[in-house]
Amino acid sequence: MLLTPPHHFGTVEKGVYRSDMLRPSHFTFIRSLRLKTVLVLSPEVTTRAVTNFLEENNIRLVHLGLKVWKPNIGWRPVSEELIKDGLELVLDVANHPILVMCTSGIHETGMFVGCLRKLQNWNFCSIVVEYRSYAGNKARYVNEQFIELFDMDLITFPKNLPYWFIEQRRLLEEEEKEEELTQP
Repeated sequence: MLLTPPHHFGTVEKGVYRSDMLRPSHFTFIRSLRLKTVLVLSPEVTTRAVTNFLEENNIRLVHLGLKVWKPNIGWRPVSEELIKDGLELVLDVANHPILVMCTSGIHETGMFVGCLRKLQNWNFCSIVVEYRSYAGNKARYVNEQFIELFDMDLITFPKNLPYWFIEQRRLLEEEEKEEELTQP
């Protein structure tokens, strides 16, 4: 059995994956992930083969790109609503394991993961390094700018946060308390 992952496939966190659009050659690999949800961020419609595959494997397709895609919003490459809705979906462990994808696996997905990293309190340099590692020579400054300026206050946290997110927040709070205690 040949396992062929999508070209820009990667693990973001436990139970959260990223990639470009699926093709039939990826189905055996994707089946091995035992996905519950696929989140599409770009406006392109999935192929009939992909839709059938998802239905046959009881994988819920959430196509936010069709619902909230608003191109050419001033300087923004995507709408804040797209990223906000996607983050709220990914932060609800009831949707895991989940695959986040867009046409190329670079632009919308890269901005989405960058905004998740920002929410996780990664420093901006590390966020850009991860974004560029997937984007390569297709990296766009405007995408990096979108991540930097994305308003985290837009996010409404679901009740069922993933363990990795809860644990990261706990560790950050501990670190902040330790810093306060060592301040003169």
